[in-house]
Amino acid sequence: MPFDPLLLSIVTPLALAAAIACGLPKRWSVRLAYVVFAIPALMALHTWWHFSAQPQDHGYAFVSRYATGLDGVGISLHLGLNGISLPLFVLAGLVGFAAGLYALQSGAERLKVYLMLLLIMQGGLMGVFASIDVFFFYFFHELALIPTFIMVGVWGGRDRSYAAMKLTIYLTLGAMISLVGLIALYVKSGAHSFDFIALRDYLGAHPLGATLQNNIAGLLLVGLGVLVSLWPLHTWAPLGYGAAPSSAAMLHAGVLKKFGLYGLIQIAAPLVPVGLAHWAQPLAWLAVVGNVLIVGLITIAQRDLKQMLGYSSVMHMGYAFLGIACASVLGTGGVVLLMVAHGLSVALLFLLATSIHHRTHTFALDEMGGLARQAPVLAAFFVAGTLASIGLPGFANFWGELTIFVALWKFSPLITALAVAGVVSSAIYGLRSA
Repeated sequence: MPFDPLLLSIVTPLALAAAIACGLPKRWSVRLAYVVFAIPALMALHTWWHFSAQPQDHGYAFVSRYATGLDGVGISLHLGLNGISLPLFVLAGLVGFAAGLYALQSGAERLKVYLMLLLIMQGGLMGVFASIDVFFFYFFHELALIPTFIMVGVWGGRDRSYAAMKLTIYLTLGAMISLVGLIALYVKSGAHSFDFIALRDYLGAHPLGATLQNNIAGLLLVGLGVLVSLWPLHTWAPLGYGAAPSSAAMLHAGVLKKFGLYGLIQIAAPLVPVGLAHWAQPLAWLAVVGNVLIVGLITIAQRDLKQMLGYSSVMHMGYAFLGIACASVLGTGGVVLLMVAHGLSVALLFLLATSIHHRTHTFALDEMGGLARQAPVLAAFFVAGTLASIGLPGFANFWGELTIFVALWKFSPLITALAVAGVVSSAIYGLRSA
């Protein structure tokens, strides 16, 4: 190919963000943003279409390396996509394009700065799922995360200052704990490389001891669990999404929140499998009792539309954690499918929630009656998004949850029964809001 689609999808948004920071006029910033937000989406679709025809290197396609450490070890900008990262890379491109278009039409104050932060977030998201190197995997996450704090604090809605502070504390703490786990994995592995492939090959031949795996897996579960809103460290999510501007909520809830789940699947599962299995039972019980049942009941009690969407997002992350706890190919496949389906549906719902607010001037559910008569198309999209989110058969969310339930039955029939009971909560709050 005459170009690298992965590098192009990362560099283009960051380049325009740098140009805006250097004083690019507003007129050109807006015009170029229309093109630049489309480039990652087009590159994502391109990689999806041509993935199977590309040469494979340890299961990765579109592999490229641009900066290599001393003697080929250490840190390197190593890019590529495998069967796990490809769907999430496509998700990031599509949701980022939708969020960018909405931001351009939103008429936000200080639009240039708003677009600059959103472009940085988009470039970071594409880098997260394109990175084969653990350092850049983490670096791009932090690059995408920092604009979230600023956008919530400056352009957010009600309680934005408190929401931004809580987001900053929780997510920084989770990121630091997960960083300790990643550094420990690098130091104790003896592979002298941050490369996913090198670490997987080396630890496959020289696995870490059981106690060390348990400790590293525990750090990764706590740190990455906070980033994904694992109960009881979940309270930042509903508050943050309720205060966040629509484009930021779409990108964070739809894409960036999947970073923790992706890290557990792509790093913890192959590199410290014994440690992950050690924590499987506690993880499953936290997810099913906390995220699915308790948060499900809290979601039913919500009377604010954005708060309800925030809590429902936390609840559905519980199903993803249950799939990871299964430690099986079927469970992992269900988690990947659910991540993509949830990302698309929750991004759509946050977008539609703001559109409804523009029509009704409220997020209170009891003040929105009769919207279908006033805006039938908007109502139809919202109903479709809601039915997808609660897992109605025919939508991708249903197939993701069903696959997880099938895998979970072999893990624990009791936990499976409790998880299926949580579907009732989803149906109640979903149908009430629709």
